[in-house]
Amino acid sequence: MLVFWNERLVLLSVPKTGTHAYTLALGARASMVVSDPPELKHAPVYRYNRFFRPMFEKMGAADLELAAVIREPFSWLGSWYRYRQRPALDGRPASTKGLTFDAFLQASCKSDPPAFANVGSQAKFVEARPNGTAVTHFFRYEDQSGLQAFLQSRLGALPEIPNANVSPRLSLSVSPEVEIMVRRHRAGDFALWDSIPVRAS
Repeated sequence: MLVFWNERLVLLSVPKTGTHAYTLALGARASMVVSDPPELKHAPVYRYNRFFRPMFEKMGAADLELAAVIREPFSWLGSWYRYRQRPALDGRPASTKGLTFDAFLQASCKSDPPAFANVGSQAKFVEARPNGTAVTHFFRYEDQSGLQAFLQSRLGALPEIPNANVSPRLSLSVSPEVEIMVRRHRAGDFALWDSIPVRAS
C-alpha cells in the first residue's frame, strides 16, 4: 500500500495486480509505504477502514481517496495459479505444482477451498464499508496507460515502472464447463471488472 499524503491519495495493493512494481518505482515518492506484514501490505478496504483510516483522520486527512487496480478474473486467477507453481512451494499445501488450471479453478470455487486455491476475491477486497469508506478510483490492470496517466496527473512525472514479481508462463486453457462454474461463482468479480472503464485513449 502506498500513501501519498500531500496528494490525498492511497493506492491499495490488491494482490496479483502489479502494484509491487509501482511500489518499487514510487516508494521513494510516497509518504508511507506499507510493505510488511502481508496482511497490512495487502490491506483490503475493510482493514484499511479499521486500522489506517482512523489514524489518518486524527492527523487531519479525512479526505484521502482510495485507488485500486482490478484484473480480469481469469487472468487474476491464472496469475495465482502460476505464482504458486514456484519451487519454493514444492511439497507444501499451497503449491499448484502438478495441477491443471481447470483443477485449480474448480478448487477455488469450493466453499472451503484448499490452501493452494484459497485466493479470496477482488470484489470482496474493495467492498465499500457502511461508513462510506470506499474506493474512489478503479483501474483495469490491463489499462496501464490509463493508470499511469492518472498517477501522473496526481503525482507529476513518473519514473519508469519496472516488471516485478512476474510469474512463469504456463498454459491457462479452461474447459467450457469450468468457465461457466467460475463465472457463476465469481459473478461479483466479473461485474466489478466489467464496470471499470478503459481510460487509455
